[in-house]
Amino acid sequence: MGFSSDPRARFNLEQVSILLLEETPLGMSILVQVMNGFGARKLHRCDSVAKAESVARETELDLLIVDAMASGGGYDFVHWLRNSGIRPNCYAPVLLTAAHTPAAAVTNARDCGAHIVMAKPLTPKAVLDRIVWVARTGRRFVESDKFVGPDRRFKEAGVPEKVGVGRRREDAVPGKG
Repeated sequence: MGFSSDPRARFNLEQVSILLLEETPLGMSILVQVMNGFGARKLHRCDSVAKAESVARETELDLLIVDAMASGGGYDFVHWLRNSGIRPNCYAPVLLTAAHTPAAAVTNARDCGAHIVMAKPLTPKAVLDRIVWVARTGRRFVESDKFVGPDRRFKEAGVPEKVGVGRRREDAVPGKG
């Protein structure tokens, strides 16, 4: 998306290609109004997972805002996207919205590969804050046998003091022990 790391920087969503997956007409209307308010014009409105998959196959996307859906279809779509190998879309930031966000829903969103979960009702400020946060944090992308998505670790604590204490090989500090 090409955002500056300068907190005073301005950004323009006019040319950003955004997929909106929301099955309810009211929810879609709210998302469209919010995104239009930010200047976004390239909105791909999808009211079903099948339509979203079709758009993801045919259109290069910069951002996806996906509702979890009562059926759980939103989680399934994000998991499909991350594992699809459709470049660059499989790496695009995904903001997952949900009407209910108990710990299990947040865990499910994290595990399917979403960048962040936003609880409904959405406010324009909350949506913009999340878009800017995702654009500026630039979390590494992880691809393994069991997970594809942004690095799930949020802490910027650095590497562990002792070799072998971390959960990943690259956490080991050479020459310490």
